[in-house]
Amino acid sequence: MLERLAARVLILDAAGRVLLFRGGDPARPQDGEWWFTPGGGVEPGESLAAAARREIHEETGYQLDELGPVVLSRQARFSFEGQEYDQTEHYFRVRVGHTEVDYSGWTETERRTVRTHRWWTAEELRATDETVYPANLIDFVTLG
Repeated sequence: MLERLAARVLILDAAGRVLLFRGGDPARPQDGEWWFTPGGGVEPGESLAAAARREIHEETGYQLDELGPVVLSRQARFSFEGQEYDQTEHYFRVRVGHTEVDYSGWTETERRTVRTHRWWTAEELRATDETVYPANLIDFVTLG
């Protein structure tokens, strides 16, 4: 089991919609796909905030000087591409002024595993029967 620290980000647009990616684990295609927030692992010597800014830039093209507050911290255990993870996740919440997403900074892993993105309203999140992580995401999208 690999212990990992991760910085994830709830990116909200001016209308209050949250950006989520949809993808799955190529090692377990039978598990289907799910929706999740941008973000990823903290590199050695990197702060949570620096990791969040780096991940957001790589995954969306957004350059964020300021991050909002950490609105959620949680422990997640999962398997991905044959590796077991025990991950401590910290979720920042930020607002952006535009909704264009730039995939040019994606890693090879992201290209293999992420299929699309979508901006979700709170109502759509409440109504969906699709899998969204974290399961209680709606509680943190609608705060403040």
